[in-house]
Amino acid sequence: MNQQNVQERRRFLAQAAGGAALIAGGAVADAADVNGAAQGAAGGDGKFWPNGARLVISVSMQFEAGGQPPKGADSPFPKVDFPASIKSDPVSNTWFAYGYREGVPRMLDLWDKHGIKVTSHMIGEAAQRHPELAREIVRRGHEASGHGPRWSSQYAMSRAEERAFLVAGRDMVKQVTGQETLGYNCNWLRRGPNTLSLLQELGFLYHIDDVSRDEPFIEQVDGKDFVVVPYTLRNNDILLIEGRNYSPQQFLDQIKGEFDQLYEEAGTRRRMMSISAHDRISGTPQMVRVWDEFLSYARSKAGVAFMRKDDIARYALSSKLTVRERETI
Repeated sequence: MNQQNVQERRRFLAQAAGGAALIAGGAVADAADVNGAAQGAAGGDGKFWPNGARLVISVSMQFEAGGQPPKGADSPFPKVDFPASIKSDPVSNTWFAYGYREGVPRMLDLWDKHGIKVTSHMIGEAAQRHPELAREIVRRGHEASGHGPRWSSQYAMSRAEERAFLVAGRDMVKQVTGQETLGYNCNWLRRGPNTLSLLQELGFLYHIDDVSRDEPFIEQVDGKDFVVVPYTLRNNDILLIEGRNYSPQQFLDQIKGEFDQLYEEAGTRRRMMSISAHDRISGTPQMVRVWDEFLSYARSKAGVAFMRKDDIARYALSSKLTVRERETI
């Protein structure tokens, strides 16, 4: 394939909001191939992943800037006991503002550079306050996924309160981007006893608030199939960079080690690598540099695919090899 054709395909993928970008040996595959009958490495009907991919990488890009509480949001700054007369914490809010002013735009250019598509978990109020950026994420072919209307203790809500909360977040994102949210991520993964049932009732396809597997799986919710596309804390910038003060190089070493092991295992079973990038953390210059290095490294290996979570969930539902859990944790 010549360079002109490669560029034409990349432009096509950037315009197709529903497409998944597959990278196999460095070449960008047609989005239509995602749903094709592909032969995988081994086992059963041989369909580990679409297009014969060996290992799928699932990137989460949290778009949260503007959806944080005005006071008391987690940030690198020391906690302050503000008096009631002070309505917001300006310095912490600048930390979050970096996410929409610099972080997301820089990461969008990085994803374009490598021809990959990601899932963006959008807080509704963040999308509403920065609609041009939310629309740009979708315009470039990335998935808009649910993340609630704002940060809140969703697990403590009554069923009626939580239903209204989920509907509000879904409608905010759809109103701004025009895209239906099919996936969901609770604040810090803390769902309540009614969350999965409500998501099923409201037409969501999958959730990510589970770290128990390295591949997507299906569980039963109210007697119906519901997909889990597992999240990660091991490969998560908010835990490692912000929480543990890892250097960017330490972060890179950790995710490369994870990749190498999963790539090896993927020769005989379905494997998925999950990585998380928050707008204000992975969008910094030094972090984008190590993300760039990792993406180049991963793409140099044969059969590595990058897929949006909605496409992963659809494929998991269609595949006979998808694990079905009897228990819902």
